[in-house]
Amino acid sequence: MAPAPSDHSSIFITLQRFFVMSTDSRPARGKLDAWFCLSARGSSVRQEIVAGLTTFLAMVYSVIVVPVMLGKAGFPPTAVFVATCLVASVGSIVMGLWANLPLAIGCAISLTAFTAFSLVLGQQISIPVALGAVFLMGVLFTLISVTGIRGWILRNLPTGVAHGTGIGIGLFLMLIAADSVGLVVKNSGAGLPVALGHFPSFPVIMTLLGLAAIFGLEKRRVPGGILMTIIAISIAGLIFDPAVSYQGLFAMPSLTDASGHSTLLSLDILGALQPVVLPSVLALVMTAVFDATGTIRAVAGQANLLDKDGQILNGGRALTTDSFSSIFAGLVGASPAAVYIESAAGTAAGGKTGLTAIVVGLLFLLILFMSPLAYLVPAYATAPALMYVGLLMLSNVAKIDFGDFVDAMAGLVTAVFIVLTCNIVTGIMLGFGTLVIGRLFAGEWRKLNVGTVVIAIALALFYAGGWAI
Repeated sequence: MAPAPSDHSSIFITLQRFFVMSTDSRPARGKLDAWFCLSARGSSVRQEIVAGLTTFLAMVYSVIVVPVMLGKAGFPPTAVFVATCLVASVGSIVMGLWANLPLAIGCAISLTAFTAFSLVLGQQISIPVALGAVFLMGVLFTLISVTGIRGWILRNLPTGVAHGTGIGIGLFLMLIAADSVGLVVKNSGAGLPVALGHFPSFPVIMTLLGLAAIFGLEKRRVPGGILMTIIAISIAGLIFDPAVSYQGLFAMPSLTDASGHSTLLSLDILGALQPVVLPSVLALVMTAVFDATGTIRAVAGQANLLDKDGQILNGGRALTTDSFSSIFAGLVGASPAAVYIESAAGTAAGGKTGLTAIVVGLLFLLILFMSPLAYLVPAYATAPALMYVGLLMLSNVAKIDFGDFVDAMAGLVTAVFIVLTCNIVTGIMLGFGTLVIGRLFAGEWRKLNVGTVVIAIALALFYAGGWAI
């Protein structure tokens, strides 16, 4: 007789049975299937739920990071926590229902940093005026999306630069994850700017073990392997890491802090129209256009959600939803919103439809009432998932056509400088610039179109003018 399984084995089997959904299983039928095209895209309800949970766990750190960053600029952290959850929830649900894509939206960390440290602390702009700038940025961003300008930019994104953006974002994700757990640290001495962190530390060891576990589980095609790894590491952190502690279960949400401060509808739009503020608004718009557009293209490409012409399925709706979310952010008192690159963690877990994004949105609504639980998922629990996704995105190298040498090299320039500068837009700008100049020197000017040249010049002027973030 076979020995009885241990308690730990029973728990593992129970979790596996709960989350497992074989890729060969029959997808859901009926209205839900028809609305989200589950069968057509080879997905199922449980597969989308697992993907949504994975994306949520990979980006839930934003509800901690964003309030801390804006709090340093004088925003009420408690109110910002609620506003951040609302932006992620509303934006993701609209993305799922309208665009039917597995793209989650949240307050962009880079634009949050610009809002807090450049607008409020750097230029001494008041919080209401800064929120007015966020609102105006969202309005301009939406006009660019609705009028088709943003779609035109996406259509004129050269193939090499498009694939290079995916590669660069993959490397960027690796760096973000490695930095978040201390695997890679800033080099305080002479030499290169980064160095190996404290290797024997608990976060580093758990991250590397988790990454290796994901490799094994994905090789064996264990459904929900990424999510199970995140849960397992979180449990280990709760047991062995004093920094991870249970702080309760429920807390009532409020857009007003204990001192009575609230940022809801406190924006000053007229103040944001002042000449001294408008350049910052344009910088936000310019950065968001190329940052978010590149991210959406990269994640959609990773999930094979492109049509026969290589364009994003429902791309116009996705772009408009992305920009609309920043308008909503300005109204509720948060920083500009954008599609999160962590959405790629969900697509790697099998997310192929908008149901993934809706699951993310509903979980952010839930966490409004369960804010203490956000502290139970440490950075080293989600870092392995981000690293794995980053490694997967490096497969875009195989998509680059080295037969077109100039285009291929411009794509690699894009990839390398995204990670070297830690800025997606900078990489895209250098990619466009080297492509155009390279074509001219190669005598291939006929391969250039007006759109590519216009975008390259606009980006170069944007940086030359010192408006880049």
